[in-house]
Amino acid sequence: MPIPNLPSPVVSFTLDTVDPQATPPSDVASMSSDEITGESIGSHGGFTFRFGSPVVTADNNNVEGVGLSDPTKNYNRKEMLDLVNRLRNTGVQTDIDLPLIAVIGSQSAGKSSLIESISGITLPRSSGTCTRCPTECKLSHSDSPWKCIVKLHFSTNPKGASIPVRLVPFGDPITSKSLVEDRIRRAQRAILNPSVDPKKYLHGKTASNENELSFSKNYVSLEISGKDLADLSFVDLPGLIASVGRAGDERDIELVKSLVTSYIKKDSCVILLTVACETDFENQGAHHLAKKYDPEGKRTVGVLTKPDRIQPGDESSWLRILRNETESLLNNWYCVKQPQTLSLGITWADARRQETDFFATAQPWGSLEPRYQKFLGTGNLTERLSLILSELIAKRLPEIQKELMNSLQETEAELRALPRAPSSDPVGEVLHVLSNFTRDLSRRLEGTSEEDGLLQTIRPCQETFKRAIRRTAPNFVPWENTQSARELPKAEFLANEEGDDEGTVIESDGGSPSLPHLGSVEKSLPTDQIYIDEVFKRAQSARTRELPDNYPFVVQKEYIKQFTKQWRQPAMDLFDNIHAILKADLAKLVKKHFAEMGKGNAEQSILMIVYDHLDGAAARTKERIEWLLALEQSPTTLNTHYYSDYKDKFLAYYKGFRDNTDLASRIKTFQSSNKVVPGFQGAIESRLNPITQILAGLSAIGITVKAEDLPRLLSSDPMEAALNIMASVRAYFQVAYKRFADMVPIAVDYEIVLGLEKNIDKALQEGLQITGPDGYSRCQNMLQELSSVASRRQDMQKKLERLQAARQELKRLM
Repeated sequence: MPIPNLPSPVVSFTLDTVDPQATPPSDVASMSSDEITGESIGSHGGFTFRFGSPVVTADNNNVEGVGLSDPTKNYNRKEMLDLVNRLRNTGVQTDIDLPLIAVIGSQSAGKSSLIESISGITLPRSSGTCTRCPTECKLSHSDSPWKCIVKLHFSTNPKGASIPVRLVPFGDPITSKSLVEDRIRRAQRAILNPSVDPKKYLHGKTASNENELSFSKNYVSLEISGKDLADLSFVDLPGLIASVGRAGDERDIELVKSLVTSYIKKDSCVILLTVACETDFENQGAHHLAKKYDPEGKRTVGVLTKPDRIQPGDESSWLRILRNETESLLNNWYCVKQPQTLSLGITWADARRQETDFFATAQPWGSLEPRYQKFLGTGNLTERLSLILSELIAKRLPEIQKELMNSLQETEAELRALPRAPSSDPVGEVLHVLSNFTRDLSRRLEGTSEEDGLLQTIRPCQETFKRAIRRTAPNFVPWENTQSARELPKAEFLANEEGDDEGTVIESDGGSPSLPHLGSVEKSLPTDQIYIDEVFKRAQSARTRELPDNYPFVVQKEYIKQFTKQWRQPAMDLFDNIHAILKADLAKLVKKHFAEMGKGNAEQSILMIVYDHLDGAAARTKERIEWLLALEQSPTTLNTHYYSDYKDKFLAYYKGFRDNTDLASRIKTFQSSNKVVPGFQGAIESRLNPITQILAGLSAIGITVKAEDLPRLLSSDPMEAALNIMASVRAYFQVAYKRFADMVPIAVDYEIVLGLEKNIDKALQEGLQITGPDGYSRCQNMLQELSSVASRRQDMQKKLERLQAARQELKRLM
């Protein structure tokens, strides 16, 4: 039978099985949850789908999961949601309909509370931003710690006209749920004020409720991942409004209606219709709008909210709706009770338990017939949504594949049909422009004296990288963990070589420094102290058959690996930053030489060729970085003098601050309190200085030392072995980090900066094919193509790239 034109969800699924030999019904979406049985394996269009899973009963509603994030419902959904999310990332949703759940309802219908129960996050409630733009939530189960990434999606200008899609990251990933509400509020303010830099709302004050727009089609995108989440995507739409106040705009009514319609009119959209029981059913416009675009109720799930606010005497009318007697939906009506979580401060698990207690005790819900009990509570609603979405995605995926292939063929045909414009200037002019471009590129790569030169732009990234590597130094302290917390004074012998950190490293509070362009590296830099007793214990546990005063090298090696394994991210960040700088610089250079050539088509062609050439240099650069990282996994050095010198210095440094001596501190204190005055009297006082006398005595017997070397003369310490390990590791860090901090920038500069010039002439000529048999016509086309044709060609090329990228993502599922 033909596949119904039904919405496609964004999660995979497994269905409950009672009879292992039974086959699933052909229209699961129209069946109640207790009618679905069976287990089968089917295929269509190159895709294989399996149905069957353990039974999930009403008792599962008390698990600690949140709504659709109930861990008992995860099963096999992640792969499918990831697929749809990757398809969205290609931008192909502008060409084909991708599955989505749209939550609609009138203002104050309880949509936000329902979304909170599904996603486990708190949404803003202020009147200035309360659901005045769509909020897209992409939930994804992950074994990694919980995080939320917020982005702004702009596709219209302040006047509502379409613009090229722009996806703007809005702040760093959030790792604490308590911070999500404020970030969403700020993001919504940025959406409602599109002419203002979003960074102003990310970091500035948001107290004012004055906005440029009252509602917007641009939306906030939330990418939430964590261990307690299911795999699901949905969008929370602004609530439908029936009237506006004196200060309101009548146009807002139609604007919101148009916005909601743009989602629910698509066959791939599952409508989650929320209706508040505190308001007359017929006065809630969301129901009428859903019925208009889904008249048979095949893809609508009804949700009654706020059942505790039903007016006395109206219970029977709402019960008839729940029983599917008044407004029939194939997917039924449900009723949920959401607490005022924000004001009560309860957990999401407690909220679900309270909901269960409410429906068990409050009337008329507590005495509802058993067959309708399964329509009460968020747990039952989410279970039903899971079943609907799971069935629909299995049917929709083959359709997506078919639509994609048809669109690809049509786009390729349209590209081939675009005419070539005549040209009066052939190959000579093109070669001349190419020659100027490559000469200018060579000059930029070699280095210029301008303040905004390429190398001047890259240099801060190199300095940031060097500081990031330096900050991975192991933080050894020469006292036990059980002793009172204190700060280890800075090693004075490092002052000269580490001086360029002055003013950028904040050490007083033990936190990470504020480094420009550091990105994600800064959050991963080590700040934890490594106590001497921990080192000693680790050394003792590593001993095998060594003598009592010997410890295996594996102890030092493990500590060395702890800091060298952190070098990958700074190195890759350096590469990414330089790669981005080069791409931006190349784009400017290409625009400078080709923007006026051929109505823009030449510029795009050259840019693609140059980017391909850059990608080749980038691949070689990454190989070099990986090679350097691999070298550092085997600790060794021929710089024995430098290593030994620093090991002695660190050993004295650590010994000097041991609690049994604290000799270095006392030497420094004595020296600062006994300043030598000039003149004859000062010379006498200097000779009477105890430290001077000690140094003079040692010198008399042939031992030449400085005051800071005196801690080396201390008697043996019970932790002597640990001190040696600490000094050895810290000294090796000085050798290794300087080596690595030099070689990586040099390798990157050689391979991707200077290497970009290599064979660029050949790449341009071969890429443009101007020396082949069609060279004349190609050059003519580059020089004289009409702007309308060039614009059409560019649009079709971008569409083709989207479709091809989407096709590659679908292939990964086969």
